[in-house]
Amino acid sequence: MFYREAGIFKTSYASDQALFRIPLDRLFVIGVVAAAYLVVPFVGDQYWLGSILLPSLILSIAALGLNILTGYCGQVSLGTGAFMAAGAFMAYKFASNITWLPIPVVIVLGGLCAAAIGVAFGLPSLRIKGFYLAVTTLAAQFFLLWLFQKIPWFVNYSIAGVPTAPPREIFGILVTGAEASPAARYLFVLTFAVVLALVAANLVRGRIGRTWMAIRDMDIAAELIGIKPLNTKLSAFAVSSFYCGVAGALWSFCYINTVEASAFDIFRSFMVLFMVIVGGLGSILGSFLGAFFIFLLPIGLNNAVTTFGLPIATETITYIEFMVFGALIVFFLIVEPHGLARLWQIVKEKLRLWPFPY
Repeated sequence: MFYREAGIFKTSYASDQALFRIPLDRLFVIGVVAAAYLVVPFVGDQYWLGSILLPSLILSIAALGLNILTGYCGQVSLGTGAFMAAGAFMAYKFASNITWLPIPVVIVLGGLCAAAIGVAFGLPSLRIKGFYLAVTTLAAQFFLLWLFQKIPWFVNYSIAGVPTAPPREIFGILVTGAEASPAARYLFVLTFAVVLALVAANLVRGRIGRTWMAIRDMDIAAELIGIKPLNTKLSAFAVSSFYCGVAGALWSFCYINTVEASAFDIFRSFMVLFMVIVGGLGSILGSFLGAFFIFLLPIGLNNAVTTFGLPIATETITYIEFMVFGALIVFFLIVEPHGLARLWQIVKEKLRLWPFPY
């Protein structure tokens, strides 16, 4: 009875275009964010904070970046892992060579370098699209990883080739590196996730977001009404690669504590793509739902095998995970193409019409 639009009057364009049109939606999001900041760090143990929530939030940022490019602009990309690697390696260069830079600036600079690389590989999008564009971004995946592995300049000529991410502090508290506490790293990554999600939500409902969706729906018609396809597509590549670069830098600095190309292989690109498909194309919420679902699914399968004492080898469990991933992709593409975000939207629509659900 309380989830209604009745009695909510919009007296200005600003209120009509608000991010949350129903007050309960706004209160719910504020409550979730407040609980993530004020409750989770105190009740979550080291395993949940450092091994589950932390990587899930980082992958949510990467999924959000890919969703901007694929879900909102309609440009298929298989090079997410490469752009994540670009952000990680360039952030390491800034952190190790300009030691006085604050760590948030280092992460952002790594994302900006990834954005520049994304624009370079997005140039062919004016002439090719669909499967051919996917192959182009796949070439970026192999080329960039080869570049970071073969040129020692990117790792400051480290003999091992896998340098350790330098520890950095904010207000005297370590937030990166192996010495940092899981709670500090979690709050640091959570801040990036909240800010970037808010920025993405405002981008997609503004002018630039409408141009992205116009190109996605029908690029020829969009060009006829004055939208420049190249500028629009390159802006989507830039923003998407920036998000992926930030995610890659956070992955190296806050999660694995090393800068290595193998952490951003082709499997990482496909994993982020699965998150976008399962969570929902063209949805900010879907990026988070898909990331948490895909990341937690293997953990849930392993725990189920351990709990019930099933005689299944570890190698077999890995193959079962791939089978489940494939089955889920087919299921969502057939039954609910808009993913988990659409299921959540259906629940809210039923609440708005209750007790008269359709």
